[in-house]
Amino acid sequence: MKELKKVAVVMGSDSDFPVVSAAVKKLKSLEIPFEVHVFSAHRTPVEAAEFAKSAKTNGFGVLIAAAGMAAHLAGVLASYTTLPVIGMPLKSSVLEGLDALLATVQMPGGVPVATVAVNGAENAAVLAAEILAVGDDELAKKLERMKCQMRDKVAAKDAAVRAQAEQL
Repeated sequence: MKELKKVAVVMGSDSDFPVVSAAVKKLKSLEIPFEVHVFSAHRTPVEAAEFAKSAKTNGFGVLIAAAGMAAHLAGVLASYTTLPVIGMPLKSSVLEGLDALLATVQMPGGVPVATVAVNGAENAAVLAAEILAVGDDELAKKLERMKCQMRDKVAAKDAAVRAQAEQL
């Protein structure tokens, strides 16, 4: 069996980790190898570029980039790699994350960044898993089980609400 590619979870500041940790938890639950790093598109651009340039060689299959405000990290990483990059805009106190969302999603042609919702850490991890699962049947089955569990939870809630409604 071939080894599963790693996911890089990169954030612009260590203060982003409380939000980003949901992605780490989801990757762990799916048994996907990962590394977590802090690189700033503006304060450590050379280091961010070097990381992205060597990511494929270093066994990564997907990069998740979390950043707030100007949120250039995902674009910087995407400009130096052919690996899929998932941008996770983070909520800031100034514009509630709208600035980060627009900076992440509005990439020029030829430098795509898949973008999840503001603070969408869990979805960033799930999207990374789905990308890796294209070439890994075992991971695809884990994702199928996860989706079945979500469906079952909603069905249970539906039944509970219907039962409550009958009691009114």
